[in-house]
Amino acid sequence: MNLFRKAYKVKRTLISNMLPSDPTGSLDAFFFLGKFGGLFMNDLNGTLVFLDGGFLSKLNKHFGNGKYIKYNLVKFAKNLAQKQKLFCKHIFYYNAPPFQETSPTSEQRRKREGYDKFVKALLKNKEITVREGRLQRLKIIETFSYKQKGVDTLVTIDLSHIKEDFPNIDKIILVACDTDFCPVVDDIKKRGIKVILYTYFDRIRDTPFSRANHLISCCSNCYQLKKQDFEECTDDN
Repeated sequence: MNLFRKAYKVKRTLISNMLPSDPTGSLDAFFFLGKFGGLFMNDLNGTLVFLDGGFLSKLNKHFGNGKYIKYNLVKFAKNLAQKQKLFCKHIFYYNAPPFQETSPTSEQRRKREGYDKFVKALLKNKEITVREGRLQRLKIIETFSYKQKGVDTLVTIDLSHIKEDFPNIDKIILVACDTDFCPVVDDIKKRGIKVILYTYFDRIRDTPFSRANHLISCCSNCYQLKKQDFEECTDDN
C-alpha cells in the first residue's frame, strides 16, 4: 500500500550484524542463493538502491528507543527491492566517518575503528558502492552539534549518472528524507526513471523527523519505513 498517497491528497554476499554509523557487531557472511523470497531473480526487473546512512542510523536508533537494532544492511536493501517486485542489482551507501579531533579522544578512536571495520567489510562486496563525505562539528554556545558535509552532493552525482552507468535501469529506490534531492529526482524522472522513496517522518514540528513533504510529492511513489523493515533483516530471519 502506498501510505503517503493516503496521507497527502553475480557474487551475492550479505554482511551481517552491521549497524550503520555504529558498527560494533561481529562480521559474518553467507552466500545468497538463486531463489529470493519465492521469486526467481531472472523474473524480476533490476533496480538500484541508494541508502543515506546517516538517516538510516538515526531512524534505527529511534525505532530501537535509543538503542540500535542489529540488522543486515544488504538484506535490508534487497528486501525493499523485493517489496517492489524488483531485483537489487547494486547498492549505493552514503555516510560520513565519525568526527576526529587533531588528537582524538579514546571514544572518538573507538567510533572510528568501528566505522572503518564496517566499511572495510562492505567494500568486500562487489554489489555495494560506498561514498563518504565528512562530519563537521559546530559549537553553539556550549553545545556541540554535528552535520554531514558533502554526502548529499555525492548522492546527487550518482543519481545524475544513472542513465550513463546503468542504461537498462528504469526504477530506483531512494532511502532518504532530505528535500535537497528534489531537483535531481525531478531531472531523472524526466529521463524516464521512476523514483521509489522509502522514508520516515512525523508531523510534530521541530522533531528530528519533522519534514516538509516536497520530497514525497516529487518522487514517483513513497512508502513509510517501519521498525519491522529493520527487524525482519536480522540474521534470525
